[in-house]
Amino acid sequence: MTRTCRPNCIIPPHLLEKLLRSDDSEVHKAALATLLTTASLRGERTVRATFAGAAAPGNGRRTVFDCQHGRMLSLAETARSEDGPPSADESVNRAFDGLGATRDFYHDVFSRDSIDDQGMRLDGYVHFSSHYNNAFWDGRQMVFGDGDGKIFTDFTSSVDVIGHELTHGVTENTAGLAYHNQSGALNESVSDVFGSLVKQWSKKQSVDEADWLIGPEVFTPGIEADALRSMKAPGQAYDNPLFGKDPQPDHMSKYVNLPDSDNGDFGGVHINSGIPNRAFYLTATGIGGFAWESPGLIWYESLKASSAETQFQDFADTTYQKAEELFGAGSPEQLAVLTAWQGVGVQISGIPTGVARARSLAAGRNGPDGLDGRDGRDGLVGREDGLAALSKQIGALSVQVTGLAKDVTALKAGR
Repeated sequence: MTRTCRPNCIIPPHLLEKLLRSDDSEVHKAALATLLTTASLRGERTVRATFAGAAAPGNGRRTVFDCQHGRMLSLAETARSEDGPPSADESVNRAFDGLGATRDFYHDVFSRDSIDDQGMRLDGYVHFSSHYNNAFWDGRQMVFGDGDGKIFTDFTSSVDVIGHELTHGVTENTAGLAYHNQSGALNESVSDVFGSLVKQWSKKQSVDEADWLIGPEVFTPGIEADALRSMKAPGQAYDNPLFGKDPQPDHMSKYVNLPDSDNGDFGGVHINSGIPNRAFYLTATGIGGFAWESPGLIWYESLKASSAETQFQDFADTTYQKAEELFGAGSPEQLAVLTAWQGVGVQISGIPTGVARARSLAAGRNGPDGLDGRDGRDGLVGREDGLAALSKQIGALSVQVTGLAKDVTALKAGR
């Protein structure tokens, strides 16, 4: 059986291109080799199954293979299986555990049966190539590089990286978000969201305890950088001489227009994903508690309701609608969604700006980032204040509509 190969990589091209300019020959060579290998993978037309039945449903059974620094997945040796003992190789064990954490997260939180919801088996490949500075999902399996040891470490080290990559598979089997421009940035953002949720769920962290960082473990201790990306503060994950400043925007006013090409990161999918990332963070902190519960459910149902060319505006509208379907019109959850998208410069369609502002102000009275959902009295006061503000807005709109109706009548009478 064959399948189209288009690997979704955790390391964006702009970081590797920065490393190409490094004065350190080893860093330069590792970056060049990674870019060339990734380009060749994208150019391959198909990837053959590693063994018979690889794509068949398998109750989410895990198998981790050791590439032994080779690039031919078909030559990799089995290192750990679902029924086998732990390996002496910690990379194998971390990959195995990360695959399991992601599988169990989707099953326990969303009742999803593996990546494709049909029990897809989960295959991981470690020690791919030599000094490979990336990890990717190719539509069938998860592949991990060891890093160059100077800039990047073993990519099995971050469970959110594993959750991120496997979520590309979930997206392929739901919305199928096209990997370019805004739909591609949404694709990357969804993977960041659920990658972070896998980590938070595994550690049982609340929204206040979570670090909201993607891949904080992938840099070596010698690199001044918090992580690859920050969902809480897009654009602030790193700022150093090696990589420069994190280019992610946190608002639509800062949206980065790049070519829809390999060199342009297909329209900046790893860059503009900061905008919907920030929207999810604001939603989660606006609601409070555990982010995989209400916010995660809203985003998951919205993903399933989306399509290949869904844009930021479309997705924002869908999250607002799903929040109403799941929790009720005017609920704290829906107001948190509205406030969050407003916070990144995306207005929900059909909600007049004045009304939206009144609702978000009402939500904001319950906490610095919106509704906290933890104090019933505060929430009630906020809702009452919100209703009063809404009544004023609706009254003002009614006066405007009445005035317009009179003007129209007068115009008709004058003809």
